[in-house]
Amino acid sequence: MLNIFTLANGRLFQEEIESLEELSRFQPVWVDLEAPTPEEKRWVKQYYGLSIPEDAMDEDIEESARFYEEGNGDLHIRSDFLVAGGEETRTVRVAFILNLTNTALKSHGVLFSIHDEDVPVFRLLRLRARRAPGLIADAKEVLLKLFDADAEYSADTLEGIYDELEKVSKQVLSGEVTDTLAGEALEAIARQEDLNGRIRRNVMDTRRAVSFMMRSRMLTAEQFEEARQILRDIESLDNHTAFLFDKINFLMDATVGFININQNKIIKIFSVASVALLPPTLVASLYGMNLQFPEVEAFGRAAYPYVLVLMAASALVPMWYFRKRGWLR
Repeated sequence: MLNIFTLANGRLFQEEIESLEELSRFQPVWVDLEAPTPEEKRWVKQYYGLSIPEDAMDEDIEESARFYEEGNGDLHIRSDFLVAGGEETRTVRVAFILNLTNTALKSHGVLFSIHDEDVPVFRLLRLRARRAPGLIADAKEVLLKLFDADAEYSADTLEGIYDELEKVSKQVLSGEVTDTLAGEALEAIARQEDLNGRIRRNVMDTRRAVSFMMRSRMLTAEQFEEARQILRDIESLDNHTAFLFDKINFLMDATVGFININQNKIIKIFSVASVALLPPTLVASLYGMNLQFPEVEAFGRAAYPYVLVLMAASALVPMWYFRKRGWLR
């Protein structure tokens, strides 16, 4: 899908392009290629003179491979954007090419973005730019606003993590925790830990991209200050992710502790039962010997009930003692 975005009256307007001829009708500030076909790549190369690298979506992590400036002045940035919600949380790699030197593209330049699927941050920026006049001034502003929206999206997701952990915390700390409830809590905690880690990695990647833009000296004084504000926001998100990791570890330890307590209760029951059954076993072993016992002869036919009562009493007395000491609770 090939979409172009133009500025009109300070607002950003989107147009979907379906032929090469339509490109000549617009002067875009942003050209977005979502899962582009070879034909759409050919249109971009033919009209804008821009060749999209074959390795644009590679998973390189070296800074020299992800952030660099070509000899013609084009800036290449590869950044990851978070996609949260639904059954799977993931990151989407987006390749940006910021062209500021092509005179055919006018003075504001053009930002080209290539990605395999739609990104929530892109939708958020499109919505804001349509409603807020003057939000976007040029291609550099588009890229900065995308990174700003990415930081805000990460912040919103972190708030969602905190809400989910609060629910787990109430379940774990409010009362009796069964093994089933503990298993569900551990599953929920593991999901939030994974999401928190992805957010931390995502904001780290955004920080690297914004820092590269600041080092490139292409930003105006106002845009440079905006970039610094984005970095300050990201720093606060780092602190919040660290806080959530501590909370996750606490809940994980608490849940595992309750599991151990439940297991100890079971072991205690078996231990008490085995100790309580030792005296009856001793009585049965004693009177089971092939000997003559005076008390048995004295009881006569009542000897058998006497032995049964003695065995029951020898089991009940330890149980009464254990209960009195509180060992059965």
